[in-house]
Amino acid sequence: MNRTTAAGTHPLDHLVLPTQSLDVARARLTALGFVVAPTGIHPFGTENCCVFLADGTYLEPLAVGNEQAAMTAIAEGNVFVARDRIYRDSQGEEGFSAVVLGTGNADADQARYVEAGVSAGEMLSFSRAFADTAGKSDIASFKLAFASVGKATDAFLFACERVNAPNVDRTALQAHANGATGIVEVVAVSDRPAEQDRLISVAVNGPTASGQGGAFHLPNAALSVLDPASFAARFGLPAGAPTELRFAAVVFSVRSADITSRLLAANSIKHDIAGSDIVVQPASGQGAAFIFREIQ
Repeated sequence: MNRTTAAGTHPLDHLVLPTQSLDVARARLTALGFVVAPTGIHPFGTENCCVFLADGTYLEPLAVGNEQAAMTAIAEGNVFVARDRIYRDSQGEEGFSAVVLGTGNADADQARYVEAGVSAGEMLSFSRAFADTAGKSDIASFKLAFASVGKATDAFLFACERVNAPNVDRTALQAHANGATGIVEVVAVSDRPAEQDRLISVAVNGPTASGQGGAFHLPNAALSVLDPASFAARFGLPAGAPTELRFAAVVFSVRSADITSRLLAANSIKHDIAGSDIVVQPASGQGAAFIFREIQ
């Protein structure tokens, strides 16, 4: 997936899924048919075990590995850790807290966020070690700019510039038994969907990205904002407590719905059918509804 500059609508980069335990998340994601990467340690107390997809997007299950380091980071103004803590205090230890956009210029995004009044705080730059399934390691470096509005605690967005992308082979990490190849849609719930247009348009750097039905069309995926009734009708799932904005579901493309459903059944993963979609409700280690859709 090509990264954009600040001049174009940003693509989806990854999704942040808070969890209490990476061991639980790893077990759940493996049962769902995903290959899960080795644990990554952040220098500010959090850790992850990512699921990388062939389209260049990925899931980031996120846990607090070092409580003291996390508290220190929050005290020092680390927005990423602070927003994670706010989310956990509001929504619990399992969930889907952030949508992350790819960018080639996080500084320009920060300037736009500040000008538009949607900046969630200071930028964050950091590096961490990365390893593939064969044990080959490299250093990944990132620069982040954060966006949110008002007193919202249920969700935030941020732009992620990969200052140094790991020079490792992710082929094995992208060969998922469930046939998942990418993310085609991210679905949020809001009591007032239209009021989220400005925040999301600014965050994705796409003033014309908004389409009919509350869908924002990114270069590689859609970001949809539904009212609770529409969400429940579409997926057959409860929309949850009232919210200004809460990310609720991820729609994956799969090669074969039959292969996916057989794997889920074999691993005793309860799932339902909503139209042509296979719907798996959230669970410990899986903070959002996962929707599998066959796309040829």
